[in-house]
Amino acid sequence: MNPETSTPSKAPRLSVGPCQYFWQKDSVERFYAEISGSPVDIVYLGETVCAKRRALRPEDWIALGRELAAAGKEVVLSTFTVIEARSEMGVVRRFCENGEFMVEANDVAAVRILRELGLPFATGPSMNIYNGATLRHYHRLGLRRWVLPVELGREALKGIRAEAKLADVETEVFAYGHLPLAWSARCFAARYHDRPKDQCNLLCLDYPTGLPVNTREGDRFLNLNGIQVQSGLICDLLPVWRDVVDAGADILRLSPMPQGTLESIHALRRAILGDGAALASRCERPGPICNGYWYAEPGMVRARLAK
Repeated sequence: MNPETSTPSKAPRLSVGPCQYFWQKDSVERFYAEISGSPVDIVYLGETVCAKRRALRPEDWIALGRELAAAGKEVVLSTFTVIEARSEMGVVRRFCENGEFMVEANDVAAVRILRELGLPFATGPSMNIYNGATLRHYHRLGLRRWVLPVELGREALKGIRAEAKLADVETEVFAYGHLPLAWSARCFAARYHDRPKDQCNLLCLDYPTGLPVNTREGDRFLNLNGIQVQSGLICDLLPVWRDVVDAGADILRLSPMPQGTLESIHALRRAILGDGAALASRCERPGPICNGYWYAEPGMVRARLAK
């Protein structure tokens, strides 16, 4: 059976993950104004990569969340992945105590705060949930939704869900965008420019989709995004969305990019509604793609579709 043409057991919801890049405030507001009119169900807001990126304050993210909620979107606030200072913990606590929106914890510090507050929460792809026992542990703490770690694939997802046996936990899969692979206390972008991290002058603003790293042969290998390392290629599981859903995904996540995100959202929604040519007709997919992790192959591989 070809996953491009098979009938899924259910229609997935669509989400827009937190923006991984550093954009000016007006660019962020313009992007989410477009998202408010798009056919996505869930929008994640917040800075998850670097605490120096302060174009929007926590209050600005919350205000933006209210606008998106008024447009009918489910809003989730996403926390830092790497926490290095007491001031950063203050931002995490402000999100956790917002009183309006669910929180996506990207570090166990946020999980602890949410547990103390007795609040349900989601976890992002940076949380190391690799088996059903771990998923059940976080469920006891309040987990209601999790994002599959990006290096795992179809068979791993099936195994974790079968082991956990949690009918009330939603599963989300990162389906489009540069994969978030690793984080460091050091800033790769600042090092590239021979600057100290504390004197970076916010140079990430110059790289709205990250700083590309090529091999000696000229092939795209990685993306440097401040303290974050991403895949150089764009992960695109949208053409095999049926396969992803049948493996256990309730939600498909698209990661914000300056070009191609809105078109991909609309194309995916049309495909879910039955337009078989919608995804193939996309013209703004920015660069080569990969999908190897989904098939338990090297991540940068563009694997054949499963039969």
